[in-house]
Parts: sequence; C-alpha cells; structure tokens
Amino acid sequence: MASRRKARILAVQAIYAWDMSHQELEDILSFEWLDENKKARYEIEILDFAKLLIIGTIEQIDSIDDLIKKHLEHWTFERLRKVDLAILRVGTYSLVFQQDIPAQISIDEAIEIAKEYGSEESYRFINGVLDGIRKDFFG
Repeated sequence: MASRRKARILAVQAIYAWDMSHQELEDILSFEWLDENKKARYEIEILDFAKLLIIGTIEQIDSIDDLIKKHLEHWTFERLRKVDLAILRVGTYSLVFQQDIPAQISIDEAIEIAKEYGSEESYRFINGVLDGIRKDFFG
C-alpha cells in the first residue's frame, strides 16, 4: 500500500476518533491511540502527511462540513455514518485545500478507503458527494 494512502487512512482514523471523543488536537496528533506496535511500523513521512491532513481538516472543519452538507442528496448530515463522515471530511480537505494533488486522486483515495472501511454502499455515496464538491470548485 502506498505511503500516502497509509497516511490518509491514519488521518481518517484520527478524525473519527476526534469526532467521537472530542480529544484535544495534541492528543490526536501524538497517535497515542495507536497500538505501539502499529505506531512503530509507520515511517516519519507517513505520520507527517497524516498530521498535515488531520490539522488541516480540523482547522477547516466548519467550511468542510458546510460543503458536505451542501452536496448531500436525500440524506441529512446527522444521519451520516461516522466512518463515512471521517472519510468525507479528509477527502474534502484534500480536494479543496490541497490543490497541488489532482482532484481525481483525492476522490479515488477516498473511494478506496471507503471500500475498505465503510459499508457496502459507502464508496458510491462518497464518490457522489466528493464529485459534487469537485464540480463546484473545478467545473
């Protein structure tokens, strides 16, 4: 698995943990919630990229959530599964605030994470929401 995908998965897990526990950012960024054996397997570049995604997502959470809400069809924000929401938040951050990464890569990465961690239909739903956001920003 590519190191950037590992970082994105870590970021999704961190945003999920942050949303569920409302821990302080420093606690989330310490990765203390990871088993020590798992934490030791991550290279510093993976942890650094994950931290960038986590910090950026949390700093921009209000605008990210507004974008997600705007692109939900026949669904309310409150009904979103927390895993799907974490994937959407990190994907939206990457799509909107990391424009040096091609939009399709950000969307594809979110879809692959959803296939692994979401429900059976999550990846289609996440694709639709992120594609709507992409169209708003990039035409």
